[in-house]
Amino acid sequence: VLVLIQVHGQGGVKFQNWAKTYGSSPELYFQPTSVEEIREILDMARQRDKRVKVVGGGHSPSDIACTDDFMIQMGKMNRVLKVDKEKQQVTVEGGIFLSDLNVELSKHGLALANLGAVSEVAAAGVIGTGTHNTGINHGILPTQVVALTLLTASGEILECSESINADIFQAARLHLGCLGVVLTVTFQCVPQFHLHEVTFPSTLTEVLDHLEDHLKRSQYFRFLWFPHSENVSVIYQDPTNKPPSSSANWLWDYAVGYYLLEFLLWISTFVPSLVRWINRFFFWLLFSSRVENIAISYKIFNYECRFKQHVQDWAIPIEKTKEALLELKAALENNPKMVAHYPVEVRFARGDDIWLSPCFQRDSCYMNIIMYRPYGKNVPRLNYWLTYEGIMKKHGGRPHWAKAHSCTRKDFEKMYAAFPKFCSVREKLDPTGMFLNTYLEKVFY
Repeated sequence: VLVLIQVHGQGGVKFQNWAKTYGSSPELYFQPTSVEEIREILDMARQRDKRVKVVGGGHSPSDIACTDDFMIQMGKMNRVLKVDKEKQQVTVEGGIFLSDLNVELSKHGLALANLGAVSEVAAAGVIGTGTHNTGINHGILPTQVVALTLLTASGEILECSESINADIFQAARLHLGCLGVVLTVTFQCVPQFHLHEVTFPSTLTEVLDHLEDHLKRSQYFRFLWFPHSENVSVIYQDPTNKPPSSSANWLWDYAVGYYLLEFLLWISTFVPSLVRWINRFFFWLLFSSRVENIAISYKIFNYECRFKQHVQDWAIPIEKTKEALLELKAALENNPKMVAHYPVEVRFARGDDIWLSPCFQRDSCYMNIIMYRPYGKNVPRLNYWLTYEGIMKKHGGRPHWAKAHSCTRKDFEKMYAAFPKFCSVREKLDPTGMFLNTYLEKVFY
């Protein structure tokens, strides 16, 4: 008996990413609850010659999830399907938010070994854009994926892992949303752990001259550089058996770290030269003393991004860290008109074999730059953006897929040895380009 499920899409839904920097108005917006429903949506798209975009938490600071055709929001397909305690693996539906998964895993005494700053993101989306954190012995988040299932444009379900559909697996671990709909993801976990975070002040010269030591000394080492100054805040995070404790002051962090900062940044849109003083003032106010926190791992990995912002984040070979950062610093010093908000966040990741991973076959340094939008106001950033991109490109950089960048297919062909392989898998799985959009056309055409 053929059962026809009538799926209903909503019209008039406006999609916006979290930072409200990109948005679109899909013709129909779906929130499916089953694989059958997704199949129906894909059939309907095929019949009407429409494109389809799958979206999770909508956190990507770019237009990678935008479409004017059909949008599928996976929020209702968010179950934990299986926890394998022996192997310490968990299989989940693609729409589950990591914030829910973290809680669920801790009930089973498990955790993800590494997480990005935000957990209001869907499992399938996190891997699709190559989300990362820091730690030279840890790869980007997709390296934690041991298997996944993919629903292709033709309605076929593919099981993928190192041993089944291995090629598709290496493409789909960082899929850009262009290979099909990721239905389930299996993550390799670790036993639950607590992290001890220590934040202390330093200088750019010290950190760059002793980078090796810092990388050895802490498992999840990162640092924040405050542009227009030598100031650096070093952050060490390491597993611990000590009980949870915190020396942070939320009221102070919020009143000063958020409201005052936003107000001062807004004023600086009229007097740009204030930015260098704001950066120094906030370093002195909030980052010049040693702070310690101990909590369950995901609470330390996650922190609240309170500001709407524009960001860029490129990965360069780790040995270029010092040279590239000093060049960025010099560029700001030589161009007084160019201002840069704090912080420039510097993180590290282990090399991997995922075809479109910015860390493909090399240990990498990610350098994240930021321009806030105080009260939603846009701050001129073009000069800074282009200067930064120039420095990153010169040092063999590759942009974070979720962030705004100006690269096109020509660039990616140079950056990624496996780019042609990825393209041939994509063309095989989606010959009509059902899963493309404006962002992806720049990547593939």
